Amino acid sequence: MRSTAALALPMLFLTAPAAAQGAYADLTQIDREVAAFTGAPAGSLGGAKQPVDRRLRLARCASRLTLSWHGTRRDTVRVECPEGGGWRIFVATSGGAQTMTQSTLVKRGERVTITVRGRGFAVSRAGEAMEGGAEGEWIRVRPADGSQPLRGRILRPGLVEIPIG
Repeated sequence: MRSTAALALPMLFLTAPAAAQGAYADLTQIDREVAAFTGAPAGSLGGAKQPVDRRLRLARCASRLTLSWHGTRRDTVRVECPEGGGWRIFVATSGGAQTMTQSTLVKRGERVTITVRGRGFAVSRAGEAMEGGAEGEWIRVRPADGSQPLRGRILRPGLVEIPIG
């Protein structure tokens, strides 16, 4: 019995640093998500000015991160962990969405189809765009029944998707 305890104690010390590292969010994954959101990699026009500061020690988020534009100039991306007691960071982008050479696919006030898509299902309903935008941009849309506005990503003219999980 003594030999089993002698082996277990060193194993505890070997696994502790690995467990501590897993307690923090993967900053490289945050960089990838910001690049997917903006449609441009860090350091290029429209993408993050620079990668997320590697000195940050953000708690690991079990939920999917939420990303949205912060402000009307669309030159900063807000990244949030939606869990209770979660965190929020702001990532500056170079150029902003206005300077990108994308054409507007959805105009404010336009009738759109809002599709909520999850694993193995999709539900669509009519709605109205509360903002205009280009492909890949996130805009506010209001369902036709007048319920609360939602945020969705423009996929093509007249189609806004809200991905779930």
